[in-house]
Amino acid sequence: MARPQRLLYALCSSSATTAGSLIGGTFHPRYFSAGSVAHATAAANIDKDPWWKESMKKVRNIGILAPMDSEKTTLAEQILLYTDQIHKMHEVRGKGGCGATMDSMDLERKNGITIKSASTYCNWKGSKINIIEHVDFTTEVERALRVVDGAILVLCSFGGVRSHSITVDCQMRKNEVPRITFINQLDQMGADPWKVLNQIRSHFPRRTAAIQVPIGLENEFKGLVDLVKLKAYYFEGSHGKEKVPSNMETLVADKRRELIRTVSEVDKILAGAFLSDETISEADLEGAIRRATIARKFIPVFMGTAVKDKGVQPLLDGILSYFPCPIEVTNYALDQSKNEEKVELTGSPDAPLVALAFKSEQTLSGPLTYLRIYDGVIRKGGSIFNVNTGKNIKISRLCQMHSHEKMHDIQEAHAGQIVAVFGLECAAGDTFTDGLVKYTMTSMAISKPEIIMLVELKVPTEFQGAVTADLNKRKGVILGNDQDGDDSIIRAHVPLNNIFRYSPVLSSMTQGKGKLTMEYKKPNTREIRQLNDYYWIHSSST
Repeated sequence: MARPQRLLYALCSSSATTAGSLIGGTFHPRYFSAGSVAHATAAANIDKDPWWKESMKKVRNIGILAPMDSEKTTLAEQILLYTDQIHKMHEVRGKGGCGATMDSMDLERKNGITIKSASTYCNWKGSKINIIEHVDFTTEVERALRVVDGAILVLCSFGGVRSHSITVDCQMRKNEVPRITFINQLDQMGADPWKVLNQIRSHFPRRTAAIQVPIGLENEFKGLVDLVKLKAYYFEGSHGKEKVPSNMETLVADKRRELIRTVSEVDKILAGAFLSDETISEADLEGAIRRATIARKFIPVFMGTAVKDKGVQPLLDGILSYFPCPIEVTNYALDQSKNEEKVELTGSPDAPLVALAFKSEQTLSGPLTYLRIYDGVIRKGGSIFNVNTGKNIKISRLCQMHSHEKMHDIQEAHAGQIVAVFGLECAAGDTFTDGLVKYTMTSMAISKPEIIMLVELKVPTEFQGAVTADLNKRKGVILGNDQDGDDSIIRAHVPLNNIFRYSPVLSSMTQGKGKLTMEYKKPNTREIRQLNDYYWIHSSST
């Protein structure tokens, strides 16, 4: 045991600890290359020293996303409260300067919106959950989705699927992120989770089914029936499991059959048992849901009301049961020394360092950069190499973040973690190594400049999903969605070559009801700097 203990440090403290607390961050690289001798040695050590894998299995890295007014931040606050990460919960629109822990800006606390994404963590049933609460705006979501292994999409029980929900779903599919849907606010007037479930099936191209059945709705909402365990959970008085209410047995049986049938359509193991009329046990169903969710073929739907702490505990259980741990996600880097050859990352703390900067901001203490570590170890006082700029940087302060208010200084961080580093002069998307390898998580190749058009489409809401998906296929970047009566207005940046003669295509998709306008998007100074010499032809227009 002497060898493992040299790396056994708590992820959120500066002292040595046991292997069980090794990994306190996340693991979700998207690109990697393993052609080096260093990685070959690390791969050989994996079979000899699997101790770190056991710790990785107890880590979940998740994001929480939602359209506005779906109480996304309230859900995050309740998770922190219930896991004892905070001891008092304030209203999202707090009074006297008080507000949600995950909201740090005065404007956020005053208006109850999320402007900056926040990172925190909590512990639940022996596992560590790292949480990134995504912003209510589109820009940061793309970067943050790259470093999570699963995402919770929060929907309102009476508002249902909105235009922004469809945009977020497209972003999650683009980044290949498994997801859970949480139908919130079941205690509100007009709550109808089954209507929302049908909207999800209509707009999201994945198999979907409810994992729970609510016991009552609106003012009568008392608890939930778990369709996997066939137990009723009540959230008034002493919390505990009880038998399914007798007046709900028929509904529960029908919904469980629907769940089994839906999952069996995307899971061969469960399909065999279902077609053979075998008894489906709790373990069989849970395992099938987990496999289908991780494979991004199925979306489990949970329910509750976050503001009254109903349904939060089963959701936490679902995060552990159905989301992948870091070593269950295939991640890649690009080897710049081998013409960007794609290589798979091992996730081993013994491998050469590979970390991605996914967010950078200016604070009173200097520049603060958020890193996702995919391989290796970062140590306070050590040096790391920015592959994109070619600069060596010394780590003066290494922290694990709890929202924007608290920072827990740590001595080192390992593969699978999300950490914050002070003093890094870099851009979001830069890759850091220890100098032994020359890997990047994103391509450094400069493509030829494209003429980008600002496109605005007005289509009936029923065709919004199809049109948005088509724009994504054409390498479009969705800027936003608005509602105008029965129509949806979609704004996007799309390369001119990909949108050329698009009107007949749009007319065909929308039965002649879609309208299209576009104009040339002038490149800004940052884009010109990124494309360097290739953008000199546009200098006169900027």
